[in-house]
Amino acid sequence: MSNPEIVDSHCHLDFPDFEGERADIIKRAAEAGVARMVTICTRLRLEPEVRTIAEEFDNVYYAAGTHPMSAADEPLATVDELVALAQHPKFVGIGETGLDYHYTAESKDIQQQSLRIHIDAARETGLPLIIHARAADDDMARILRESYDNGAYRCVMHCFSSSAALAKSALDMDFYLSMSGITAFPKSQELRDIFATAPIDRILVETDSPYLAPPPFRGKRNEPAYTAHTAKVGADVFGVSYEQFAAQTTANFDRLFWKAAA
Repeated sequence: MSNPEIVDSHCHLDFPDFEGERADIIKRAAEAGVARMVTICTRLRLEPEVRTIAEEFDNVYYAAGTHPMSAADEPLATVDELVALAQHPKFVGIGETGLDYHYTAESKDIQQQSLRIHIDAARETGLPLIIHARAADDDMARILRESYDNGAYRCVMHCFSSSAALAKSALDMDFYLSMSGITAFPKSQELRDIFATAPIDRILVETDSPYLAPPPFRGKRNEPAYTAHTAKVGADVFGVSYEQFAAQTTANFDRLFWKAAA
């Protein structure tokens, strides 16, 4: 019996951790039911490499942006640059972008400037904004809402592990929350409780591989096949079968990442 189809909405297949193994990794993902995946470019100068991976594999799509932790080290993106990249048929999202004050609080001004540029590009293209948020909940909620009030856009809070207040703020704008392996960690009950309050039609799943492998692989290299382990925990959180949860999160992905829809 084949595994139910599921989507890894966020991974990093260009990272050196996967060098020389990509075909095998994508094959293992398919065997686990991970029918599609979005590989994320975090520095725009690397976009050609990430694009090449998406072009090589039918079931791989890509997004690109400037990661907040790189915002001070990379040239500031422009809306025109992001809109131009979005013309590629397999380019399906804007980012990841966002705010990270845990490691890089000293660059918060340039992070905020970069975030606003990415929001404008998401609004202009209609593609989903992919948000990384860490230790910056108040500024994140404020900027997302101010920008949304100036014109709606679509968004996913990738690898969501922030506060209930930021979750509510995002959901109030019909944004999506994405479950990563963190959700499956034994000590993440508070995070699971936050997810349980969200509408199930606003949930995605992801690996953020090579990082954050869920149990039973915690501490090892993560890969897209392991989406299924996080999704099994997600099914428990929402009190539905794995098959139902896989079908629902896949439908959610298709709605948000419309260019990658099955």
